[in-house]
Amino acid sequence: MALTFDATVGGDMSAFLRRRDDGRAGLDLLVTGARCAGCISKIEREMSRLPGVETARLNLSTGRLSLGLANAAVDPGVIIRTLVGLGYAATPFDPGAALQQRDREGRELILALAVAGFGAMNAMMFSVPIWAGLFDQELGPATRTMMMWMSGAVGAPCAIFAGMTFFKSAWRSLRAGRANMDVPISVGVILTLVISFSETFLNGRDAYFDAAVSLLFLLLIGRWLDHKLRASARSAAGDLLALQATSVSLIDASGRERSVPLSEVRPGDILRVRPGDRIPVDATLEEGEALLDNSLLTGESAPERVAQGALCRAGAVNTAGLLTLRARAASEDSSLAAIARLIEAGAQSRSRYVRLADRAATLYVPLVHSAALATFAGGWALGLDPREALIRAVALLIVTCPCALGLAVPAVQIVASARLFRKGVLVKSGAALERLAEVDHVVFDKTGVLTEGRPALIQTSRSVVAMAAPLARASNHPMSRAVARAAGDGPVALEVVEHAGLGVEGLINGRRARLGRAAFVGVSNARPVETELWFGFEDGPKVRLRFSDTPRPDAARAVAALRARGLTVEILSGDQAGVVEAVAQTVGITEWRAGLLPGDKAEAVDRLAAAGRKVLMVGDGLNDAAALARAHAAIAPGSAIEASQNAADLVLTQDALMAVVEAIDVARSARSRALENFGFATLYNLVAAPAAMFGLVNPFVAALAMSGSSLVVTVNALRLRGGR
Repeated sequence: MALTFDATVGGDMSAFLRRRDDGRAGLDLLVTGARCAGCISKIEREMSRLPGVETARLNLSTGRLSLGLANAAVDPGVIIRTLVGLGYAATPFDPGAALQQRDREGRELILALAVAGFGAMNAMMFSVPIWAGLFDQELGPATRTMMMWMSGAVGAPCAIFAGMTFFKSAWRSLRAGRANMDVPISVGVILTLVISFSETFLNGRDAYFDAAVSLLFLLLIGRWLDHKLRASARSAAGDLLALQATSVSLIDASGRERSVPLSEVRPGDILRVRPGDRIPVDATLEEGEALLDNSLLTGESAPERVAQGALCRAGAVNTAGLLTLRARAASEDSSLAAIARLIEAGAQSRSRYVRLADRAATLYVPLVHSAALATFAGGWALGLDPREALIRAVALLIVTCPCALGLAVPAVQIVASARLFRKGVLVKSGAALERLAEVDHVVFDKTGVLTEGRPALIQTSRSVVAMAAPLARASNHPMSRAVARAAGDGPVALEVVEHAGLGVEGLINGRRARLGRAAFVGVSNARPVETELWFGFEDGPKVRLRFSDTPRPDAARAVAALRARGLTVEILSGDQAGVVEAVAQTVGITEWRAGLLPGDKAEAVDRLAAAGRKVLMVGDGLNDAAALARAHAAIAPGSAIEASQNAADLVLTQDALMAVVEAIDVARSARSRALENFGFATLYNLVAAPAAMFGLVNPFVAALAMSGSSLVVTVNALRLRGGR
């Protein structure tokens, strides 16, 4: 792979450096072969030790290694050679190549799993008669040898093919002077095949081809499930940046308007944004009346009027007329990109359980190898023939295979996830339940989470609604749409003109009417309020239409249930203080903050974490995505935007906040089942390892025992299917 990289860059790797104005540089690489938190820790640690490398962050889901370099003079070749020396292949990062790599890995695992399954079933077909007899008849020596050869003819090729995933990983690790979890697995499988062929050649009594391929089949199931989990965790940051337009209308020096790629926009460029389009980059309003829908950025349902000279943030939707903007930042420095970076940073700082499991793995490999070597050497020294001593060592390698330990948590997570799915909660992250069981503080967004997420008319007569409806049907303003929904289908006003930030006017039955702000309609002494509209005919009285974002029916009950479980609850919202306070009082929450931007929410979550709190964030808007990624655990409603759903660990598939309470209850029960499984797996290894060392189990029995231990932890996990 390193040669491919050199050929790709033609010896000049500096072409892949991202240079910044402050003299620093960045380099993104696609790293393959990293599978666990230990890989992340090892790669980031070794990269940070290299001269000129200031930061190193590896995203396990995408394989993207982002390096911050002191300057552009740092040689990327040194970085590549170091990665290769660690046992990992690397190429310049390309999202398409990363996707192809994941697809290729998935196909390889599926094929290996199918071959292992075929080999296990068919090798067993010839192995069972060896130890159980054929048609109630004991096999003669010739028939037994033939059955062993047939089992080897099927099982050995399948084991070699299916085991290549583990063999390659073990070889890369050993070549780098290290030993990962695949080393004892590979050694055990290879020695099992060697002993089986030896027994077959020497007309021995037993062969273990079926054990080797069955072991690989079980291990590949876990490996494939892990791959599917990581592949399904699509990057929320990628979904976020997809909200940006691919091209932008730019006004050049001659005054001509032309379309250019978003990546070519630089600070100071003059841009045109048409109604309905998103603001492409952070920019200052130069011309036009801007009425921006910031709901994806702030969660606030009412559009915001922006004066000339004010900032228009990337991602906001232009709901009014043609705008002329002056870019203040490039696309990679926009508000959307900043939120995306926060999400990626949060996605890479996950559960401590993964780190603990990796520490256990680092102890497992040397301990098992040392025990197997001691079994072989000790048995031979105590008078056993080398063949018997080797069989005991191989049995030890197989019986101590960490399948039960590896399934202790995944089995619980699968059963718990299925139970929650039936309750309307989709669990996305493998470690989500572990973190959810630990939370002690819940943070809610307001709009779309505690409330229904859309304005609704309140205290307005049907006659007034019917009069205002023709104008409301002609407008895209959220509150106008609420009036139209309340009125139902009907006629639309004529000669409609929408005034950005003010309202809409037109002819209704030949009379001119207006719907919008108080001053726009003709009410001079009313205080402007964002949760109301005024309607009136030009020569008639004016009436007020009031709106509210109604709390969800079970919001107060869910808050009370969370408190009953010892959790504290808080609201972080981008809405106005008065609106947030009213909702907080309705649902029974005393702690709340209003007017927060996306970075403010993420900082608030970080501060809570720094104070030792385990935060559960429940949010649905783009302004919540960064906080969702930074929280200890995160939940998004099914109505949330895609970026927020992808940043969350769990997604509510039904409009019920009580599902949050159910998820916490199940997560706590899952933690108890997982701890029980860990205890059993530890006890199993304490009993099984000495049994193999003293010759009480052969490799085939060892494979059965290993499978039996996996079955026990799975059955214990199935207890989670019950419950209240």
